[in-house]
Amino acid sequence: MINTYQLYQQYADATDPLRASARMMAPVFGVEWPGLPVHPVMRKLASACEVFARTQLTHARPDFEINSVEDGGCTVSVHEEVVAGTPFCSLLRFRKETSDAQPKVLVVAPMSGHFATLLRGTVKTLLRHHDVYITDWHNARDIPAGHGKFGLDEYVSHVISFLEILGPGTHLLAVCQPTVAALTAAAVMADDGNPAQPRTMTLMAGPLDTRVNPTTVNALAKSKPIEWFEKNMISTVPARHPGGGRRVYPGFMQLAAFMNMNLNRHVDAFRNLYHHLAEGEDEKASQIKTFYEEYFAMSDLPAEFYLETVQMVFQEHALPLGTLQYQGRDVNPRAIRRTALFTIEGEKDDICAVGQTVAAQEMCSSIRPYMRLHHVQTAVGHYGVFNGRRWENEIYPRLRDFINMHHR
Repeated sequence: MINTYQLYQQYADATDPLRASARMMAPVFGVEWPGLPVHPVMRKLASACEVFARTQLTHARPDFEINSVEDGGCTVSVHEEVVAGTPFCSLLRFRKETSDAQPKVLVVAPMSGHFATLLRGTVKTLLRHHDVYITDWHNARDIPAGHGKFGLDEYVSHVISFLEILGPGTHLLAVCQPTVAALTAAAVMADDGNPAQPRTMTLMAGPLDTRVNPTTVNALAKSKPIEWFEKNMISTVPARHPGGGRRVYPGFMQLAAFMNMNLNRHVDAFRNLYHHLAEGEDEKASQIKTFYEEYFAMSDLPAEFYLETVQMVFQEHALPLGTLQYQGRDVNPRAIRRTALFTIEGEKDDICAVGQTVAAQEMCSSIRPYMRLHHVQTAVGHYGVFNGRRWENEIYPRLRDFINMHHR
């Protein structure tokens, strides 16, 4: 059987030196000599080199680069600290240099081909009024196979463990894919009477019931049997990497799937980047470069987690149908009574459509009405639910007030 990962590695080995050369040549072509303007042809050559260099995929987590934040009208320093960790994840805290006690928020980041830094804007906004922690998932290709498998059960176990470390009164926030694991963790903890069960749970743009308004992503997940996904989407990490021999769903395959959904938009973005660079429009070019630096930083998923997610979440709809199990026991969202629930959706979300996240409200039928809230944000797609202007100005104020209301 052909190892897709090995083919990708050979392609990267062959083309990365070319991109490195282009990266070095770009400033040479674009150099400005005192008193002499850059010739338009040379500027275009420099722009072409930079655009080509930026098509390279990377496999290391970028920095969060959150060094300070506005808190109560003052600028305070922020320091990243690893509070706890396993071979698969680090519990990262963004400690602010302030003595004020603020609500603890555990942000559960997606394990979906990108790093937790994709939520950089989410975290920075939350830091205005909260003590913020995040699940910083590690790249599966860097985790030695000897550390064992990592499936949906292990994901949920991590969320429960981190909530226990942070202690009672913590607020839980999950973005997209991990809304299923977050709801499962809250249900298990409620069923056990765990004192660390979250005070509130905010589920944002997640696939909790993909039978509702199915998207293209949902249709693709149901178009083939799970055996097809295992045969065609799973590869083995090459021996050169620390996780050599581990079976993974490669991040580059997820990136290809994401880009194919909106291919014209990405082509236009790189075309615009070339023109902005050629015309000296550095600020406009910088916005595009910043986005793709994050977008092209890829993380591989453990094969078990990917396959179980496809099968249980998208094909079998196990959570809404009441058939989901955690470590051999039934998951019962109706056990949740003490955790307030906030569900958030984007009007134009083409990944997790309107109706898929609010389904949690019906599943968690034991939560009292005054402890529930739902919001549909107009004029935003999937990414805009947790990042950007409308997240900061319209969604976040509602979330902040919801947490304050139930932080007693």
